[in-house]
Order: sequence, then structure tokens, then C-alpha cells
Amino acid sequence: MSTYGVRVTKDYLLFSAGHFITYNGDECERIHGHNWHVAVEVQGDLDQNHYVFDFIALLELSKSIVAELDHRMLLPDGSGLIKLRDDGPNWRVEHGKKFWSFPKEDCIVLPIPNTTTELIATWFNDRLRAAITARGLVLPRVLRVEILENLGQMAWSTWEAS
Repeated sequence: MSTYGVRVTKDYLLFSAGHFITYNGDECERIHGHNWHVAVEVQGDLDQNHYVFDFIALLELSKSIVAELDHRMLLPDGSGLIKLRDDGPNWRVEHGKKFWSFPKEDCIVLPIPNTTTELIATWFNDRLRAAITARGLVLPRVLRVEILENLGQMAWSTWEAS
């Protein structure tokens, strides 16, 4: 029995974004940014056209999600340590005695507890599955999203159909 898969990663599957994470329990790192590179891999059966998944559709859907993240400050919604407060046109972000203020239009609030590469990859994977379904396409058997935050540091999230 053969298994099939496709993988896409292009120069334009890149987003530049700022973030900071909590670590070692309740410590908070400094604000910094990355040029995050995205790769998407799917596995499944061949369809009537002998495709696992249409490369063009996979690239388009991935690119649209990348655009949501590009040139944004990534903020976690759901952290027990980082608090987001609505401050009119800004998000007031608090950790302990520190706080920052970011224009809302420059941010994307992600429904994750920490803006780690692992959780950003999981969020991306969830968004991509929703976009595939919304377009009326068949979900692959396996969907893997890899995010490289810088050379030599990468995390991934894999979803498998049950």
C-alpha cells in the first residue's frame, strides 16, 4: 500500500511579527520579533485526479492565514499570567508590575494561553482546517503545520482525522 503527501513552503509563506512569552512558571521575556516561515504538509488518499491535495488551493489558503499574522503584535488570550485589557483603541497588556499598550489595529489576539511557536502552529493548523472546510474541500487524513521562528528553531502541530 502506498502513502501520499504534499508539502508547500514558499518565500511568501512568511510573516514578520512581534511577541513575548512567559516561561519558567511566571517569568516574562522581552518583546521581540521573528520572521516566521511556514510549511504545510498534508497526507491522504489520491482523489479522482490523482491528487492528495491541490497545491494551488493549499498555497492560497495558507497565504491568507499568513497575511492575518504579518506585521502584527501577537497577543495571547487565555493566559493566566498575561492580562489583556480593553483600553479604547489600544490593548493594555499586563504581566506582574509591567504593562504595555499596543494599538488594536497592530495586534492579533490569538485564542491561546502563550504565544509559543508550538501554539501558533496549532492555531494555524486549526485555521487552515476551517478554511479548507469553508471552501468545500475534503480534509486530508493528516495536516501538519511547521513554523520556523528562526534558523534552527522550529515547532509543528499535526492533526490527524479520527
